[in-house]
Amino acid sequence: MFWLIFILLLFSACNAIRITKIQNIIIVGNIYNTLLNVTEDQCICEMIKVNDAICALNYFSTNQTCQLYRSNSSTIFVEFHLNSTIIFLYQSSILILDIQEYQPITSSSTPTAILLSSPSSASPSASPSAISSSSSTTTSSSTSTSTTTSTTSKTTSTTTACNFFLNQTTYSVGLQPMSVAVADVNSDNKPDIVVANQGSNTVSVLLNAGSGTFNAATNYTVGGNPFSVAVVDVNSDNKPDIVVANFFGGTIGVLLNAGIGTFNAQTTYAVGTYPYSVAVVDVNSDNKPDIVVANYGSNNVGVLLNTGNGTFNNQTTYPVGSSPYSVAIVDVNSDNEPDIVVVNYDPPYTVSVLLHC
Repeated sequence: MFWLIFILLLFSACNAIRITKIQNIIIVGNIYNTLLNVTEDQCICEMIKVNDAICALNYFSTNQTCQLYRSNSSTIFVEFHLNSTIIFLYQSSILILDIQEYQPITSSSTPTAILLSSPSSASPSASPSAISSSSSTTTSSSTSTSTTTSTTSKTTSTTTACNFFLNQTTYSVGLQPMSVAVADVNSDNKPDIVVANQGSNTVSVLLNAGSGTFNAATNYTVGGNPFSVAVVDVNSDNKPDIVVANFFGGTIGVLLNAGIGTFNAQTTYAVGTYPYSVAVVDVNSDNKPDIVVANYGSNNVGVLLNTGNGTFNNQTTYPVGSSPYSVAIVDVNSDNEPDIVVVNYDPPYTVSVLLHC
């Protein structure tokens, strides 16, 4: 209690408050964030992503709570004890550097000041005391922090490689989903998911419910075995539409956006045999997106020019290699004109580049 009162008085002028005291650890600073239901690895990942804004963290394995702290001065006071909750100080690459003036805490001593600096400002001539943490790995459910002193060495504490993604959340769609596109289809500034389901001849639209979760899929019927999907505003109404390549149907399906994330029935356009991949880009500089499709069974690509109201002319075909499988549209020769790049699946295994003329 003496240390707690002393530290609170010492930092009151700086508007600092005692955030927590867990297992004999005292941290003085401002709380940055509290994360619930996370693993120890995820807690450390969050610390890394925030970069130098965070000075310390506390992880509670019993309730999977992660607390991140921001110090409001260059000095953070920490009282170390054995069997304490994991703490990292100054987490750039999760290193403890330039620890100065450390002394073991006794019942009569004042709180120990641990001066922090970033790795880039570390002084090679300093001879700091060493503090080593037993948290060099982050796979256990609880971690102990221990302290030692030395007058001649500097010790760093590191973690294992960090996974920046949480475990997957799955959402049901149609049978044998083949292709996915992500775009805001209902104008709420949240990206939604559109999936081509070749096994059920549908496209699924999953509207974003916020915070990275999605509503149940709404399914729209398209042609036979949709293999590829793109989401682009093709009729200039500022609402993204769906374009899908129907592999066994030999067609391109266009589903115009009816508003609030719903879509009209598809309009189909005949293309080559087994259209496998589709891209939607303005290829003739009229500010209207056109359709380019790789026709796997015809060994060509088809270009369908936009007529201006979301409808398309018949395809013009260009021969490519054997079994074109995927198509991309980009200006590869810096002439401000989009070119076609297509990968050919069967021997002799080539990539075709069709320059815009």
